[in-house]
Amino acid sequence: MWLPCRRTSHFVVSSLRRRVSKSHVHASGRRRCDVAAFMPEAAAFDGVSDRAALQEFSVSNGESFWAAVARRRLSWTRPFHAAADCDLRRGDIKWFAGGQLNVSVNCLDRHVHACPDRTALIWEKDEPGSEVKITYRQLLEMTCRLGNLLRRRGVKRGDCVTIYMPPCPLAVASMMACARIGAAHNVVFAGFSAEALAERIRDAQSSTVITANQGVRGGKVTELKKTVDAAVQSCPAVRQVFVAMRTENPVAMTARDVAMEEEMRMEDSVCEPAAMDSEDVLFLLYTSGSTGTPKGLVHTQAGYLLYAALTHRYVFSYHDGDVFGCVADVGWITGHSYSVYGPLANGGTTVLFESTPVYPDPGRYWEMVQRLKINQFYGAPTAIRLLLKYGDQWVHKYDRSSLKTLGSVGEPINTEAWEWYHRVVGEGRCPVVDTWWQTETGGICIAPKPSDPDAEIVPGMAMRPFFGIKPVLMDAEGKVVTSNNASGALCIAQPWPGMARTIHNDHQRFIETYCQPYPGYFFTGDGAYRSEEGYYQITGRLDDVINVSGHRIGTAEIEDVVNQSSAVAESAVIGYSHNIKGQGVYAFVVLKKGEKIQGADLCQQLRNMVSEKIAKYACPDFIQIVQRLPKTRSGKIMRRVLRKVVERDLDGMGDLSTLEDPAAVNEIIQGHLELCGEPQQL
Repeated sequence: MWLPCRRTSHFVVSSLRRRVSKSHVHASGRRRCDVAAFMPEAAAFDGVSDRAALQEFSVSNGESFWAAVARRRLSWTRPFHAAADCDLRRGDIKWFAGGQLNVSVNCLDRHVHACPDRTALIWEKDEPGSEVKITYRQLLEMTCRLGNLLRRRGVKRGDCVTIYMPPCPLAVASMMACARIGAAHNVVFAGFSAEALAERIRDAQSSTVITANQGVRGGKVTELKKTVDAAVQSCPAVRQVFVAMRTENPVAMTARDVAMEEEMRMEDSVCEPAAMDSEDVLFLLYTSGSTGTPKGLVHTQAGYLLYAALTHRYVFSYHDGDVFGCVADVGWITGHSYSVYGPLANGGTTVLFESTPVYPDPGRYWEMVQRLKINQFYGAPTAIRLLLKYGDQWVHKYDRSSLKTLGSVGEPINTEAWEWYHRVVGEGRCPVVDTWWQTETGGICIAPKPSDPDAEIVPGMAMRPFFGIKPVLMDAEGKVVTSNNASGALCIAQPWPGMARTIHNDHQRFIETYCQPYPGYFFTGDGAYRSEEGYYQITGRLDDVINVSGHRIGTAEIEDVVNQSSAVAESAVIGYSHNIKGQGVYAFVVLKKGEKIQGADLCQQLRNMVSEKIAKYACPDFIQIVQRLPKTRSGKIMRRVLRKVVERDLDGMGDLSTLEDPAAVNEIIQGHLELCGEPQQL
C-alpha cells in the first residue's frame, strides 16, 4: 500500500490540540500555539515555545527534529528505524536507515489523490504568453508512461540516465520517471558543449541519454540532438538516445535513437513505483572542482527530498495555492531543488522558465510575474544587476502585486542590487531572501528567513542558519572562531539530511575536499564574516573556483583547455569582480618560444576552444599574453599575486619573498595596464 505513514502525524496533531487548548491561560501557551501553527511538529518538542527555541532544538536535538519532520512530511512504504548514522571525519553520512519510499510517489501520487487537477507545472516557454500548464494528474501520467518505456528498453534499478534537455515538462517527467523505476538521473545543463557532455556521460557510466531535437532560448534555436550525437561518439557505453520534439524541425535519427513521445503513447499510464532505500542514489549532479575534473556529487532519496521540501516551504513562506517562480535551469542544483523536487514534494505550483531575462525585452520577468501571478520569485544576482541597468520603467510597466517574497541565489548579492530588488521590484513590501547554499548542500543552509515576522533583514547578508544547520568559522590554525565581528573559513559543524553523500566513483576525493581540511566539520570552500549580531555574510571562494553569473567553474578546467592550444606553453586563470556577472574570467597566457601568432587571433582561438569544450559562460573576458608567470622557487604559480594585479591592489600583495623572479610581477602589472586601461573598464 502506497499510503503516507499517519501514526506520528496523528500524535503531533493530538499533541497540538492538547497544547492549544491551554493557550488562553498563559502567554507561553500562546507562543507555543504560534510556533506549532508555524511548524506542527514543534508541538511535540519539549521546551520549544517560540521560533528561536525551535531553531536551537533543531541543532541541539537534530535527530529528534529530523525524525519528526520526516515522519510527518514524507510518505513511507517502510518506516525508518534510525534518524542518523553519520561520521563527518570519514565522510560517512546516512539518514533514515531502514526506511523505504519512492520520491515520485511523494512528488506526484499523493497529490493526485488529494487534488488531481491542481497545476503542478507552468512551462513558461520562450515566447511570452505561450505558457503551458500541466496538472498533477497529467504529470503523473507522463511520468508513468516514460517510466514504463525506460523499463521496456532495459533501464534497470541502479542505472544512471543522463538528461540533456531545456526546462520543460518532459525534462521533469524524465527526472520523475527515473526516480519511479529506481534509476538515478544525471541532468546536464543544455548549454554545455559536446565534449563537456561526453565527459559527464562517461563518468556517470550512462548507457541511456534523454534529449530534445532542439532547444529554444532568447529567440535562438540550439541544436541539442546534434550536440548529443557528437558527444556519444566518444561514449561507447551509450546504446540508446531518447529524443523529444521541442520544435517541429526534424532531426537525423539513427538506429540508436528512440522517438520518445511516439513510444510513450504506446505505454500504460500506470507504472509500479520501486521501493527505494533512504540512501539509494537519487541523482548525480556535476559541479566544478579546483582540480580541473568535474565532480559528480551524489544525492540520495529521503534526506535530499525532505530538505528540499522543508527549505522551500519555510525560507520562501510558501503556502498552498501559491505560484513559485524559480527561473533557474533544471541543469543546476537550484533547478533540481526549487523548480522540481521542493515544490512538487509540497504539492506546489512551480514555473519552468525557458527564456532569458531580456527576451524579448528587459521587462520579461515582470511581465511573466503579472501574467502568471507569481507569489515567490527566485533569481540570480547577475540577472538583477543586468536588469537594474535598464532602468525602473521596465519594472513599473507591469503589476507585481502578487509578489510576496523575493529570493536571490548563486552568489552573494551586492547592496545596490539588493536595494533595487527590494525597493523597485518588491515595492518595499516583499522580504528579500539572499540564500547561501551549494550543490554539495542540497538545499538552502543560510538565509534571512525563516525568522520572526518582525525580524530585521540586512541587505547583502545571508544572515541566519536554517533548521538543523550549525555554521562555524575556522581560523588559519584550524580552530573554531568563537567571537562575533570576525571572519574565517565557513564550515558546518554537524550533518544534515540534504547534504551530498559522496563524489561518484571517488569517495576519497569527497573526503579530501570536504572532510579533511577541518576534521569533524564539513568544509564549504567559502569564506564568511559573522557580524556583531551573529549574522553571516559570505565573502567568496577560498579555493580556485570562480562564480560566473551563478555558474561555478574551476579555474583549472579553463586552464586545461587553454593549454591544449599548440601556441600556449602554460596559463593561469583567475576570477575578478565583474559588475554584471559577479565574477569574470581573466587568463594569463605564456606562449611557446617562436610562436608568431597575432594576439587578437590567439585570443579568438582560445575563446572558441573554451566555448566548445566547456561552455560560452566560461570564456575569458580578458586574455593577457605574458613572458612568464609569477612562481615560487618550487614552481607553484602565485595566483594571489595575479589577483592583486587585476584588482589594482598592489599594496596588498603580501610576502613576495618566495617569488623566483620578482621582475615577472612588474612586467605583468605593465601588461595589465596596457590591456585594460583605467580600472573602471574591468
